[in-house]
Amino acid sequence: MPEKPEDKARKTIDQLLNAAGWVIQDTNEANVAACRGVAIREFPLRSGYGFADYLLYVDGAPAGVVEAKKEGETLTGYEIQTEKYSVGLPDVLKPYRKPLPFCYQSTGIETRFTNLMEPDARSRPVFAFHRPETMADWLMDESKKPGSTLRARLKHMPPLNEEKLWPAQIKAIRNLEDSLTHGRPRALIQMASGGGKTFTACNFCYRLIKHAGANRILFLVDRKTLGRQAKTEFEQFSTPEEHRKFTELYNVQLLQSNKLDPVGKVCITTIQRLYAMMRATRNWTRRLKKSPWAVSSR
Repeated sequence: MPEKPEDKARKTIDQLLNAAGWVIQDTNEANVAACRGVAIREFPLRSGYGFADYLLYVDGAPAGVVEAKKEGETLTGYEIQTEKYSVGLPDVLKPYRKPLPFCYQSTGIETRFTNLMEPDARSRPVFAFHRPETMADWLMDESKKPGSTLRARLKHMPPLNEEKLWPAQIKAIRNLEDSLTHGRPRALIQMASGGGKTFTACNFCYRLIKHAGANRILFLVDRKTLGRQAKTEFEQFSTPEEHRKFTELYNVQLLQSNKLDPVGKVCITTIQRLYAMMRATRNWTRRLKKSPWAVSSR
């Protein structure tokens, strides 16, 4: 019997989950204490709600779901039916919250993610599944202080300190923050040569890290000389609140190898190096897919 498109997609999804640190299990032999992140295939929901293609357990409790779609199906504009993973969850389950906060839709080629803890939650494309420890950190932050997601914090940024900023820089930062606050992540600042673009970027990066809790910021340049100049600008930038150098507070890495600084807050790299790293990762993923031991069933 020929393989169904949905089955082909699930095989790829298995490999992608495994690469992100999840242990894949079948329902009839599930052991949610096997590791920090367990993904159970075809988990049965309450009568009338069918199955969850993958139910994601974090530290022994349900935290997310993956809906598998056949390769080629368009996911844009498609949102998970949250009622299915709220009312449809069996009563014996004790999830972190209802509906389950972390929702994925994936064909194995394209994956979209929705974090229902965010204000005005909506799906967005992601390159890979999040790791279990990342979800655990988000859940812990939310339990300590509700509304602690990045998008929630962006809505409560303190007033901009306008000291040492030119009018064009003030306008650029305010408009950029307004764009992010209203869920428009794609924004462009256009300034003339000598207008202080890098200084503006330093100010905005500082506010994202200090007040929005950004974990890491990617600073892309198209030439190595611009990368060195950007790093120098960060080293010379005096923060407007602490009046200390940016690099005294936060690590800034000028990427010269394929190894990221685990505690770095700003990573400066050329587009060419980033492309080479992504291409190497893609080739590694292809090798992983061919590996017979890539997915665990225990």
